[in-house]
Amino acid sequence: MGFNNPPMTWRALEQTLSASKKAAAAAELPSSRKRGPYQVPTVQRPTSTVPYAELHAHSSFSFLDGASGPAELAVEAERLGLEALALTDHDGLYGVVRFAEAAEQLTVRTVFGAELSLDLPAPQAGQPDPVGEHLVVLAIGEEGYHRLAGAITAAQLAGGEKGRPVYHREQLAAQADGHWAVLTGCRKGAVRQALAADGAAGARRALADLRHLFGDDRVWVELIDHGNPTDSVDNDALAAVAAEVGLPTIATGNVHYATPAQHPLAQAVAAVRANRSLDALDGWLPAAGTAFLRSGEEMAARFARYPGAVART
Repeated sequence: MGFNNPPMTWRALEQTLSASKKAAAAAELPSSRKRGPYQVPTVQRPTSTVPYAELHAHSSFSFLDGASGPAELAVEAERLGLEALALTDHDGLYGVVRFAEAAEQLTVRTVFGAELSLDLPAPQAGQPDPVGEHLVVLAIGEEGYHRLAGAITAAQLAGGEKGRPVYHREQLAAQADGHWAVLTGCRKGAVRQALAADGAAGARRALADLRHLFGDDRVWVELIDHGNPTDSVDNDALAAVAAEVGLPTIATGNVHYATPAQHPLAQAVAAVRANRSLDALDGWLPAAGTAFLRSGEEMAARFARYPGAVART
């Protein structure tokens, strides 16, 4: 209704809209509420690959943090010959339907997970570098999926406002009850934060906390290489601590977009999230556009100094 439209009661408005719906139905127009099944584009899977599963990937359902749709990620994973792909969007399982629909037509297998945001004091929209501690969780089987969905739902309700889920670590451990695999995550993960603050001793303490909560056989030390100046040093330290305490390492891409060509889009999305121009956000942006999906061959070469980290995925 525009500025110059005559007044209309709610009843008259409802009748007008209902009449429009009936007219559309009579004309057999498609309903805007329904969409057809997703059809993946033709993609050629390599015949020979190094086995690798990407276990940490964000889609556009990580609101303003991922730049590719779930189906795009699945199709690119197929083109690269990946064994499996995990969708780990922030605090939700919103993209899993489209992800599963696409993967059903492909060879690549699906893993459902989420990156949980702990200790949020408030919604983080408009922040160039959102606060909080991240915990990457992968559901083990159908039971793990149901438990993860329930944990996220409870946290979103407990927060009382959009964008601020409230998790409690001991409660998460009880909700998991052995049905989740837990990765140490990115720089916002407890282990990497402890490594940056207190070195190897801090990382050991953070790993001990995760083992206590989720079990010795449910925690994996995540190695990430985006080409940042400290990536090799941090990975060396984490690999050494993992070997010392007897935990396995895995390599991930901490993926935020499917292909290198989508890096500019990812930067624009980050600027929108932070409510800043690209120039103003420049100091917070990643040093390089490296958060894309890679093949097993690429990952094996990138993590050659950490035997087993790629194969273990």
